[in-house]
This record gives sequence, structure tokens and C-alpha cells, in this order.
Amino acid sequence: MQVAVHAHAVVDQAIGVVIAMGRLTPEQGWEVLRKVSQHTNIKLRTVAEHVVDFAPTQQLPAELHDELQRQLIHAARTPEPGRNTPQ
Repeated sequence: MQVAVHAHAVVDQAIGVVIAMGRLTPEQGWEVLRKVSQHTNIKLRTVAEHVVDFAPTQQLPAELHDELQRQLIHAARTPEPGRNTPQ
């Protein structure tokens, strides 16, 4: 139970980092993390741990860095349904 609570907290923190990096909504932040996990075949919790560690160190494994950048760019270009696009 404690492991699950810790994993959830780390994922929530990672969503916050992704939101700040890409100026995204929480839903977009979640999708970015999920897609990075899927495209790199790395467990979501592990991706989240690396992203949280990235905030103070500015270091990510190359594979995660590249995929995170791709997903951030994609999320920034894809408006959320029902959300006004900037003019």
C-alpha cells in the first residue's frame, strides 16, 4: 500500500514538472507522461521518478529526454477539446 501511495505521489509531482515545462493542462501533462512511458517501454513510475529528478538536476537519460521533448512539442501543438486556442 505504501509503495502505491508513493508511486502516485511521484506521478503527481512529475505531472507538475511536465505542466511547468510545457505550460500544459494537468490532463496534457498526464498524457505526455503516459506516452513517454509507452514509447520508451519504461514503466510510468520510473519515467515519473526521472522527471521529478530532472527538475533540480536538469539531467535525464537520453532516451527519455528525446521522447519527452517530442511529446511536449506534440502536446503544445494539440489543443485540448473545448479549450480556446491562442490567437
